[in-house]
Amino acid sequence: MKAFFLALLLAVSTHAADIQVYFSPNGGCTDAVIRELGKATNTVLVQAYSFTSAPIAKALLAAHMTVSKRISTDGGPGLTQAPFAELSSDGLPSASGTLPTGITPPPKPARKHRGRVDILRVKAGRGGKTVTLVKNFVGIGLSEKEQLAKAMQRACGTGGTVKAGQIEIQGDKRAEVARILTEANFQPVFAGG
Repeated sequence: MKAFFLALLLAVSTHAADIQVYFSPNGGCTDAVIRELGKATNTVLVQAYSFTSAPIAKALLAAHMTVSKRISTDGGPGLTQAPFAELSSDGLPSASGTLPTGITPPPKPARKHRGRVDILRVKAGRGGKTVTLVKNFVGIGLSEKEQLAKAMQRACGTGGTVKAGQIEIQGDKRAEVARILTEANFQPVFAGG
C-alpha cells in the first residue's frame, strides 16, 4: 500500500474553526478532497510528492480551474533530491522544538533480546561444500526468517535459503551472519566446527 501526501489549498478564506482533518486510507480523505474540489470556484493550488489517487486526479481534471503551481512527480526536470524544497511554509506557525510545559516525551523502549541462535559451519552431506547454518530460532515465523536470510545473502554476496526452520547461507560466512543477527537483536553463538 502506497501512502500519499497531498495538500490542496483552495482559494477561499479559511478560519481556524473551518479546518477539518482526514486520514488516508479509509478515513474519508479522498471523499473530502473530491468534495472540496467540487466547491472550488477560482483556483486550486496543488502540492504533491506522490500522487496515485485516480478519483482525485479525475476531480482535478473535471474542475477546469487554473492550477497555480505544479511540482513534478514523474522524475522530470522539476524533481530534485529535495522534492519538498519548492513548498512554502509562509503563514504556518514555526515549530519551537520544545514540548509544552508539563509534557515529557515517552521513554524509548529498551531493545529486547530475542534469544540465542546457533551459527554452525557444516560440510557433511553437501558434496564437500561449506554452508553456514543458523538454527534454534525461538518465537519468529517463516516470513521473518526469510527476511533475515535475504539480508544475510545481500551482506555475504552469496546464495542461501530457509529449510526446516533453519537458515542456510553458502560458504563460511559466520562473521557476517553473526553481525546481522546482532543487529536484529538476537544473541548469536558460534557452535560446532
